[in-house]
Amino acid sequence: MPGMRRPLQRDDAIVLRVQKLGESDRIITLLTRRHGRLRAVARGVRKMTSRYGARLEPFGHVDVQWAEGSGLHTISQVEGIALLGKHFVEDYPRYTAASAIAETAERLTAEEGQPALRLFLLTLGAFRALADGTHSGTLVLDAYLLRAMAHEGWAPVLGECAVCATPGPHRAFSVAAGGSVCIQCRPPGAAHPHPATIELMLALLNGDWKIADAAEEAQRRQCSGLVAAHLQWHMERALRSLPLVDRGERA
Repeated sequence: MPGMRRPLQRDDAIVLRVQKLGESDRIITLLTRRHGRLRAVARGVRKMTSRYGARLEPFGHVDVQWAEGSGLHTISQVEGIALLGKHFVEDYPRYTAASAIAETAERLTAEEGQPALRLFLLTLGAFRALADGTHSGTLVLDAYLLRAMAHEGWAPVLGECAVCATPGPHRAFSVAAGGSVCIQCRPPGAAHPHPATIELMLALLNGDWKIADAAEEAQRRQCSGLVAAHLQWHMERALRSLPLVDRGERA
């Protein structure tokens, strides 16, 4: 009914994406702790006089209040919890890794308003790791992608054959087969990564940063290629931001 006050909601959230709207507004894509992914209009945030425009930058962790709408919601209040993006906005390798993480999180929450707590915590942890700078940005990205795929139920099989379950390690890897494959199950066109590459993928999946940080550059690049191929096979379309990731840096 006209004049009826719209319900207010409040949650902490990660800013995944911002888009210009009109002359002074922005559409903000948020991944919230309890309400899943949502999009909301932030009125006047591009004006110099905006009270909270600087808090709604990509990769920030914020406390946000919004009025519910039938399409887009409307942000009414924002408090910064940790504006993580400011720690790496001028660091191209970490910034591009963060962009790929944000796009992945958005793509994995296909339906707005559906709670996705585990993905929220995983994404927040990845942005915190990028802001901290202890580990290589590309290692953080690949760890995130592997764990996000595990959350969805389609992480690559690494410790055994993806086809017959024969214990590994195995020397071949097939995206179509689901991961590592033994010599009997190896399909045509399977990759043959270095054994240390599979070890690195397992370390990233399990959070063993001692092994991951010690990995050689060649194994890091092989790992990134396999992770990206596996992700995009299951998503059935490419991530726009993934080819832009600068993989030439080390922590």
